[in-house]
Amino acid sequence: MLLTRRALFLLLLTALLLALATLESLFVYVALGYLALVVAMIFVDRALTPKPNDFHVTRTNDARLSLGAENRVVIHIENTNKRTVRAIARDEYPSEFRADRILLNAAALASAPLPSVRPLPFSLKPRAPVELAYHVRPPHRGDYAFGDTNLRWGGVLGLILRQARFATRAPVKVYPNLLDIRKYELQARKGQLQEIGLRQMRMLGSGTEFERLREYQLDDEFRKIDWKATARRAKPVTREFETEKSQTIMSLLDVGRLMRPPIADPNNPSGQGLAKLDYAVNAVLMLSYVASLRGDRVGMLTFADEVKHYLNPRGGRGQFYRMLATLYAVDTEPVESDYVRAFAYLGAKHKKRSLVVIFSDIATGIAADTLVKQIAPMSPRHLVLLVAISDPTVAQIAQQLPRDSVGVYERAVAEQLVDERALILEKLRQRGVLTLDVPANQLTVAVVNKYLELKARGRI
Repeated sequence: MLLTRRALFLLLLTALLLALATLESLFVYVALGYLALVVAMIFVDRALTPKPNDFHVTRTNDARLSLGAENRVVIHIENTNKRTVRAIARDEYPSEFRADRILLNAAALASAPLPSVRPLPFSLKPRAPVELAYHVRPPHRGDYAFGDTNLRWGGVLGLILRQARFATRAPVKVYPNLLDIRKYELQARKGQLQEIGLRQMRMLGSGTEFERLREYQLDDEFRKIDWKATARRAKPVTREFETEKSQTIMSLLDVGRLMRPPIADPNNPSGQGLAKLDYAVNAVLMLSYVASLRGDRVGMLTFADEVKHYLNPRGGRGQFYRMLATLYAVDTEPVESDYVRAFAYLGAKHKKRSLVVIFSDIATGIAADTLVKQIAPMSPRHLVLLVAISDPTVAQIAQQLPRDSVGVYERAVAEQLVDERALILEKLRQRGVLTLDVPANQLTVAVVNKYLELKARGRI
């Protein structure tokens, strides 16, 4: 039990009465009587104030939190006592997480962005549950644990404060970003994929099975016009074929040293963002999920100086969850990635023509030459797409106006890196390799859009 400022003020008045007793001895008895009254009021307040067992406190959150995303956590508090109290609460979330907002549904309290989850006062009325919601952003994948929830509430007379710790401790796992998957499902059902940056691709139909006749559209191939039907209807008509399904999408994920550096996050006050690997993992999962929904088989290979994981291409949602379980614990290694070994392993395990999406980054020197030499021979057998994750900070430095000699040097280095990167990508394109060089925060959308484009044009 703690005393409030009101109680301390009332107790301090006793000292004033005792000071007056130096002038008149009668004030001694007045002071003692007053002190006894205040103490009695404090004990009465303690008796009237709800006890810890008058509150039911629980926490709800996803069992699998999403990496780098805002995950909602809700604290539910119910007062089973018949008296209304004012309270504050503090939840013990993992110290590695960043919490940036707290929302209360209690009356007269609006949402407010906060640098951390600070206690805000709210009313706990009898049998009127209150929800306190905030968002956490995990910086790494792995196992974590929430602690308990602390609640402090005021006495009915405003003289005391009571506090208690409620057992809400629970483990939680941080997975790659699953919130993007749910958002995709929601927008797909609404037919509003453009809201999350995905382009609506009309499948042109590159299969051999005839499906139907339809009116000619500007981007239709000339050879697909049905001239007999055109003559009958007196307007251009196109033959549409069933789009081929059960194509194979293989994701090759580099987990070597090039994927370890973090990308600065403008939404994080510390500036620390996710590693390149984490952005790539999120993109691999979204690509695999979308491809599975479109009837394609998906597989995966992770590698550094050797092959770490290999999943044979399969269809269905079960394959997505197998990939999720594999990528949950994957991490970078401080070694040079061996592209030769990875591509040789893929060639031995998987010979059917596929879309091979390589998630890596562009190095310079010998490593870059090795990458170009090893990827190029794959293009006749597979449709190869190299996805390079660029750091927007480097591009920004290369374009900014230097203010001093240090700025001149930084810009020169940045320009050299940008030029070398562009040269390597051009070499790959000349050898028949598709390339995609995008900032980390645009990676997932860009990769899925590229897949949809290739699918729509019958390239896969």
